Amino acid sequence: MESLDRTDREILVLLQNEGRLTGAEVGRRVGLSQPAASARIQRLEKSGVIAGYRAVVDPVALGLNIHAVVRLRTTHAQLARALDFAAGTPEVTSTLRITGEDCLIFDVHCPQAGRLEEVVDSLARFGPVTTSLVLRTYPPKPLTAP
Repeated sequence: MESLDRTDREILVLLQNEGRLTGAEVGRRVGLSQPAASARIQRLEKSGVIAGYRAVVDPVALGLNIHAVVRLRTTHAQLARALDFAAGTPEVTSTLRITGEDCLIFDVHCPQAGRLEEVVDSLARFGPVTTSLVLRTYPPKPLTAP
């Protein structure tokens, strides 16, 4: 995609913060007509800059009161099995493959400590784990292009 101008970047910030805005409202906020704003949004979608829209769900509202970050140090021989385990475990809500001593970072949301213990113990079959409890989550910042 060609470089994004200031208006494209403003549209991206708006939609990351409020994904249900109408084309008319986006246009109003960035100083474009509804058709011009909608055309820009469609171009951003078609080019893959906007990869999708989704609902943001509060885990605590679902009874998932414990949020932990689990780091796993594993081997290449165990990597695929660890990723398969994470993909099949509903409590693992995101996975990052990283560089450094650890290989993977998992976001884990559980209803109680006993279930977190089971998930951590299961991940430990693939290598040493380090678990940190999350005290607070802050809203993500919108991505912007340079």
